[in-house]
Amino acid sequence: MPVSHSATVTYSPAYTIVPTYECFNRCTYCNFRREPGQSPWMTLWEAEKILLPLQSQKVCEILILSGEVHPRSPLRQQWFERIYDLCELALSLGFLPHTNVGILSFTEMERLKNVNVSLGLMLEQLTPALLHTVHRHAPSKLPETRLQQLIWAGELQIPFTTGLLLGIGETQDDWWETLNAISELHQRYDHIQEVILQPHSPGNQQSFDWGAFDPHQLPGVITKAREILPPDVTIQIPPNLVTDPQWLLACIAAGARDLGGIGPKDEVNPDYPHVQEQALKTILQSAGWELVPRLPIYPQFDHWLTGDLQVAVEQWRG
Repeated sequence: MPVSHSATVTYSPAYTIVPTYECFNRCTYCNFRREPGQSPWMTLWEAEKILLPLQSQKVCEILILSGEVHPRSPLRQQWFERIYDLCELALSLGFLPHTNVGILSFTEMERLKNVNVSLGLMLEQLTPALLHTVHRHAPSKLPETRLQQLIWAGELQIPFTTGLLLGIGETQDDWWETLNAISELHQRYDHIQEVILQPHSPGNQQSFDWGAFDPHQLPGVITKAREILPPDVTIQIPPNLVTDPQWLLACIAAGARDLGGIGPKDEVNPDYPHVQEQALKTILQSAGWELVPRLPIYPQFDHWLTGDLQVAVEQWRG
């Protein structure tokens, strides 16, 4: 796949596998979760039926995205093993797994490194004020717990994607504080691939009575983020949440250079269908940008991979 250069914007040809929607957190803006015990777990057989047809569809990334089972739940080990096995299955079928399943222990992250080319976790916002509002019933949204994930990823040399959720009750200063924390950790460990700037977009399931983040603010946030973040950290925006083509182009002009995983459905924001590759190409070409596919691991991190993963990535790079 092509390597990004200055006139290009990248995306990942992806498909999302959801082991379960059940989650012990109850974030009031969430449009993904189900109550524990009310979401059947995906079996390996069901996953294989989904993945096999994708082998002929130029899909590279398999995003394993799950609700969280409580760390002290008797089902936690079974949940983790299901995630591990799904990653292993995806690898065996020629795909590159990227896992984002919430808070993990150091040992869990260390194991997942063997079957993933990268991992991810949104910081969302580091302000503790949200623990009294949207995160009041979300124990794993403690800022220090989420920051710990980025530290462990650095110590384990895991290529990592993180990001901010904008418009959930935080302030502008909170944005800069969170971005500075990401920047500092990347300068220590050199492991952050991308930072997602995700505007809150209301959905049918949430209880959070708040409007959408104003997309007209995004270019300004991106400009400031580009000043704060090291130049080798890519800024990603989700194009289905910036629906006006002119404002999408404004975001790219401000410094966003990646559009994330593009697949049939945005599981986190199911009310906002993904804009597909050809439509995005047309929008970008009108302003002189080229849309190119990428892998879920950036080339500068290839040497961190173990043998089998390195071979799998080399086959995709061709």
